[in-house]
Amino acid sequence: MAILSKLNPTPTFPCYTGAYKVGSADIEVPIDELESPSPAPTNDIPTVSFRVFYPCQNDAQEKGVRWVPNPQREYIGAYARFLGANSGLSQVFSLIPQLLYYITIPVHQNAAILEPPTTSKRWPVMIFSHGLGGSRNAYSHLVGSLASHGIVVIAPDHRDGSAPISFVHTQKGKLKKIEYRRVAHKASTEVYEARDEQLKIRLWELGLIHDALLKLDDGATMKNVADNQVKDGGDPLLKSFSHKFSVREPGSIAFSGHSFGAVTMVQFVKSVFYRTGTHDANYKPLLSLTEASSLVRQITPKTSVALLDLWGLPIQSPATRWLKEKPMPCYTSPEGGENLLAILSEAFYKWSSNLEEVKSVVAKPSRSKFSGQPGPHIFYPAASAHLSQSDFGVIMPFWLTSKIFGAKEPERLLKLNVRAILQVLRNSNMEVSATCVEDLELDEKHLMTRPTGDEMILRRTKDSVRDWISLSTHPEPLNLSQKKSNGAGDVMVEGEALGEVVSEPERQ
Repeated sequence: MAILSKLNPTPTFPCYTGAYKVGSADIEVPIDELESPSPAPTNDIPTVSFRVFYPCQNDAQEKGVRWVPNPQREYIGAYARFLGANSGLSQVFSLIPQLLYYITIPVHQNAAILEPPTTSKRWPVMIFSHGLGGSRNAYSHLVGSLASHGIVVIAPDHRDGSAPISFVHTQKGKLKKIEYRRVAHKASTEVYEARDEQLKIRLWELGLIHDALLKLDDGATMKNVADNQVKDGGDPLLKSFSHKFSVREPGSIAFSGHSFGAVTMVQFVKSVFYRTGTHDANYKPLLSLTEASSLVRQITPKTSVALLDLWGLPIQSPATRWLKEKPMPCYTSPEGGENLLAILSEAFYKWSSNLEEVKSVVAKPSRSKFSGQPGPHIFYPAASAHLSQSDFGVIMPFWLTSKIFGAKEPERLLKLNVRAILQVLRNSNMEVSATCVEDLELDEKHLMTRPTGDEMILRRTKDSVRDWISLSTHPEPLNLSQKKSNGAGDVMVEGEALGEVVSEPERQ
């Protein structure tokens, strides 16, 4: 059997290394069953969709969720179109569609949730937003790894045209397609307006998901119209989530995302936190909240935020410039920055204009009533590409990611991201399980005195962790290495989750 598994050409995911088995469930709820925190930006999306990754019971048997969901042929075709004729990956991609059908995420589908061993008897919760070309499944190794350490992770399927394709279950039981919306990556009025439209949908969806989480925690009956999940009297799995999620206390939910998903989370937490006050006359809010919304109490200075390869172009929109000038909410407390993490790839570190944009987003304000704020954690792992934080970094052939994108050690790159996120959450008093000894990469001298946390991963000293480089928010001296991307010629963005190659947007 071992020989046969080695001969199997189907790409596989590494095992999760946390203390818990991981369950997963698809949830799609009609929006008329939820309280919208703001007016709907469109009438064409009747449901909100997300996948839940969660610690499940040890006796869970059924394993594996198709990484390419149904209808698979539609998804494969959409990814091929997303790659485009000019991408070098499209030819490789076209040769292996049959193998993609059989890739499975190593989770236990619809398994019973584990009773939380935490002090509050509830699991910590994080919402993770995908980038362009992503989906609810495209970061399954990263978010599944977090779930294996005792975090419930909600992965939305955004219906803003940022996924290669997405499907909505209509009231008539039919599937409605939402195709990928190709928007230029070069700054212009039209591009800013298009990205703002997408962000309005994304932020509205996040507000709906927040309400869905409250209702799940309450044990409320909700329809789940995802494939094969429609049941009379509600979905019993959803009922089992009752009183298991830590979502009630202000600041209890963590927010994270990759690239356009990182932009989404910056705009989301700021839009909620700075919802009141005197706005600039030109400011056009992406999310218009009512004070009656439960969401207004969730975002606080305690809210943990993890931004993976933040893409700065959409934040430069003139319509939201007033919001851009506001610091991240954490900086309204003395501990400002301790719960703010930014992880870049080396490719994005070498994209100088975007690097400076990231720094401006996460930096502590120059004028603050609090002195001595620690500021954010910013790192990048060497030999990493934009796709290294998504599933594509581990399921694509190593020779391909290494030769085209210069990405090495794909599994370790994801583990470094997971370690940093976990430690930021620990420092924010979230009860997550210990990182396994192998992932800590302890030398023989330290194996006998294994730490309870993972303080090394957030140290800002050189060589604390191999090829894990700490950055400051001070401007970088421009040099030749930052003018060229890692192994890709001109400065490039490797199109979010998968690898669409586009030119660098002009900095405004």
